[in-house]
Amino acid sequence: MIRSELIQLIADENPHLYQRDVERIVNTVFEEVTNAMARGDRVELRGFGAFSVKKRDARVGRNPRTGESVSVEEKHVPFFKTGKLLRDRLNGKA
Repeated sequence: MIRSELIQLIADENPHLYQRDVERIVNTVFEEVTNAMARGDRVELRGFGAFSVKKRDARVGRNPRTGESVSVEEKHVPFFKTGKLLRDRLNGKA
């Protein structure tokens, strides 16, 4: 599912809301999650999962084509851990 499909689905299920308002709400939620993670905060959506940022240390990697050593800089990467409710539903337990 892509963002526009999510917006359309929510708008269809809530006919009392204008689609432009639903779009603004969805975009605001995603912006706030992104901003919180950029600050290094953890974002938890109960039953769904938690978004956090993990730090990857600098290391020496290899170019797979040439085998040459390449230095890879330290970086921060997004990480998602599913919640128990989502995990159970995906496995047919809920």
